[in-house]
Amino acid sequence: MRLPAYDVPVTPLRRRALVHETVLVLLLSLGASAIYSVLSIMRSLSTDVALNKQTTTMNRSQASASWLDLVYQLVGVGLAIVPVLLVIHLLNREMSSATTWLGLDGRRKGPDLALGAALAAVIGIPGLLLYLAARAFGLNTTLAASGLGEHWWAIPVLVLAALQNGLLEEVIMIGYLFTRWTQAGWSWIQVLVVSALIRGTYHLYQGFGGFVGNVVMGLVFGLVYRRTKRVMPLVIAHTILDIVAFVGYALLKSHVSWL
Repeated sequence: MRLPAYDVPVTPLRRRALVHETVLVLLLSLGASAIYSVLSIMRSLSTDVALNKQTTTMNRSQASASWLDLVYQLVGVGLAIVPVLLVIHLLNREMSSATTWLGLDGRRKGPDLALGAALAAVIGIPGLLLYLAARAFGLNTTLAASGLGEHWWAIPVLVLAALQNGLLEEVIMIGYLFTRWTQAGWSWIQVLVVSALIRGTYHLYQGFGGFVGNVVMGLVFGLVYRRTKRVMPLVIAHTILDIVAFVGYALLKSHVSWL
């Protein structure tokens, strides 16, 4: 498949400044998560308990009082979106509309939704099989996708968390980094591979299956973005995947033994 040229807007920033900017953005967001994930897998491997006998809980409860836990969850989702707003602000200084450039607008609702749903299916089904295989071979922890309990607000918060993850990861790891690193003179293959490896690294807290699965996801999503120049289908796909994982776990954990 021949990919179209990926032309980026002209920027007054020098290559060194562009790279420094992306490093700082990552250290304020997903790069910091990558560092903590490396430490997390090192801690998991340093114990006498096999990796697949350990449980990683996502979307943890933060307070014993229901109302306070809800506030914690909503504040966490809101603050996690700030890096997305930051990169849009940084790009808006050099172009008329960063959201239009990134393909994060509503101009193609139907095609974006269809492509997003298709990508979710293509990534989700093999991803589940990879997770089960990695856990069976002791290469992954057991994932508890929700630790919010039975509160009335748990499902809506899990949906918001899924949307937050989709926006944060796809806007920064794909839209922003592909733009900035291309402006810095990187080849598209360099951009694709480094972005995917970082994506895999900040999922290492799940185990090595999580790393491999998310590297593959990053490669696929990067190729789709390179072809479509739209990040919205990726946000939709990621959100669908996380809703299925988070809400599905919350609803089925008492009924499905392998969860």
